[in-house]
Amino acid sequence: MGHPRKALRTTTVGAVSATLIAGSALGLAPTAQAADAVRFVDITGYGGTVLKANVITPAGADGTRRYPLLVLPTSWGLPQVEYLAQAQKLANSGYVVVSYNVRGFWQSGGEIEVAGPPDTADASKVIDWALANTPADEGHIGMAGVSYGAGISLLAAAKDKRIKAVASLSGWADLIDSIYSGRTQHVQAAALLDGASLVTGRQSAEIRQIFDNLYASNLSKEQEMIDWGKKRSAATYVDQLNQNGAAVMLANAWGDTVFAPNQYADFYEKLTGPKRLEFRPGDHATAELTGLFGLPNDVWTDTERWFDHYLKGADNGINREEPVRLKSRSTGGYEGYPDWKSVGATRKKIALSGTTTIHTNVDSGADGGIVFLSSILDQIAQVPPVASIPLLPRRWAAVWQSEKYTTAQQVRGTAKLHTTVTPTKESGTLVAYLYDVGPLGLGKLVSNAPYTFHGQTPGKPFGVDLELFSTAYDVPAGHRLALVVDTVDPLYIEHNPSGAQLTFSSPSNDPSYVSIPLREQ
Repeated sequence: MGHPRKALRTTTVGAVSATLIAGSALGLAPTAQAADAVRFVDITGYGGTVLKANVITPAGADGTRRYPLLVLPTSWGLPQVEYLAQAQKLANSGYVVVSYNVRGFWQSGGEIEVAGPPDTADASKVIDWALANTPADEGHIGMAGVSYGAGISLLAAAKDKRIKAVASLSGWADLIDSIYSGRTQHVQAAALLDGASLVTGRQSAEIRQIFDNLYASNLSKEQEMIDWGKKRSAATYVDQLNQNGAAVMLANAWGDTVFAPNQYADFYEKLTGPKRLEFRPGDHATAELTGLFGLPNDVWTDTERWFDHYLKGADNGINREEPVRLKSRSTGGYEGYPDWKSVGATRKKIALSGTTTIHTNVDSGADGGIVFLSSILDQIAQVPPVASIPLLPRRWAAVWQSEKYTTAQQVRGTAKLHTTVTPTKESGTLVAYLYDVGPLGLGKLVSNAPYTFHGQTPGKPFGVDLELFSTAYDVPAGHRLALVVDTVDPLYIEHNPSGAQLTFSSPSNDPSYVSIPLREQ
């Protein structure tokens, strides 16, 4: 096993500091001028829990007409003023906007339920209150939110038929696939959420136990944790959501280290009603951040267009655009696709030939970066985590490279690893990295993903199929792609017993490879 506690303490301190700074900054966010001032109100939520909220109505609303209603639950750890700038804009364009602090955080009552049944029930109570106390139109109701608010909005739309449209920004559809993908604890992401909630909210005994079991790698509680996560995942209720017919817009960032893009793309494919999927460079909630300060922002612009069409009936063309919209990490323009499977229409395989054995428990230098920081640097300066591929120690890292490409390769979608592993112990963790390697051997991280196994027979080979996190990245002509596999990464908890080794092979009847999705030229 690795040593997650030290990393956990360090990350928690950072998480707490970041949350306090973000909360203070958002409290000072500039707001647009509107005729109707913000009203701060108390709303009685599920079980009598008091929710602190604010309400903005369109200028001149005098009770003679009804307006579409938008309900905005707050993000994890942020106060109720989070959406004021956007709420003013939306109210100015003809919406009643009610934003509320979710239970367990800041001044709202109750304990943190992590989008459990009380949270979805709260959303319905807020809608009830708005219909009774504002000029809101019961036939035109939408929900939107960032991060935690995004997840609650999706879940509420599956439970409450009155919700006709949703914009889920930097949220999750599958909670377990977000922080436990590849059966591996995403420890920095978990510590960020844990630390923020300890400072800004009141954890329930249940969520405290979930965090503790996650950090401790308590396999006896694994199924219990998975069941807990499924109850809080919109993917579990996708049939109900489809039956209700809400128009769903999903937006996320390629480098989201809390809610990876794969789970959103998988969920999008299962939706049968009006839908839209957007991916941009960045990390968790960074793509929407400038909009929270009232600055121009593509995500919030598309959110308003989405609601204008599906709640107001505006013929703004958003329903005629290709519903999958991507912005590459390497270029500035948007690309449109008819569906997710068309994103990586062509696939090229890189053979992972030969037999390679690596030792575990040592970080080779190939890493996925640091939660938030690395993907923000990639978003702003196109500087992803880097590693010198020739200098990676082969004792602790397995390395395969493609040929040098004569033309640019536009990687789009989800790379897939297939290989055969022979362990010396029954448990272990491996982390796969895809790098863009330049002429001098410097590799820029394209994608990565962890994989953990338990209960394998030492010395007996078994197959591994692993999807790397989805991305959009352009590999320049003259460069190569490299697949690197090691066993330690600060982003994740590793499960390699001391002295363990992993052997990667490519049997003739089941060759190993990494399949690269490419944009159709």
